[in-house]
Amino acid sequence: MVKIIDGKNAVIGRLASYAAKEALKGEDIIVVNCRDVLITGNKKNIKKEFEEKRKRVGSGQKGPKISQLSYQIVKKAIRGMLPNYRMGRGKIALQKIKCYDDEPEEYKEKEKISMKKEVIKSIKIRDIRK
Repeated sequence: MVKIIDGKNAVIGRLASYAAKEALKGEDIIVVNCRDVLITGNKKNIKKEFEEKRKRVGSGQKGPKISQLSYQIVKKAIRGMLPNYRMGRGKIALQKIKCYDDEPEEYKEKEKISMKKEVIKSIKIRDIRK
């Protein structure tokens, strides 16, 4: 069975823990609207921390250490909630998760799980990408 989660105005930690838990149960998880997921906290600090992490790259590395793509930021948060994503049941669960910036056509008409939450101090992922 496939569960589609709408990331619009959802807090990233709550979304990630729910998606990880369902994937470990054996469900296929699809997260849509990843660019509208919220990161809670002070906006300036969040932006500053992401910029600092992106600049911390060794001389031997090619490309960014932290991705600027919003769907990869969400997938990495979900990956952090899984037990040992490199092997065993964590690896199988991670393969069951798909993330998209927008809503693909095939999922527009299907029922979605909404995780909306009103948060005062937050920033959307699309705002830290710039």
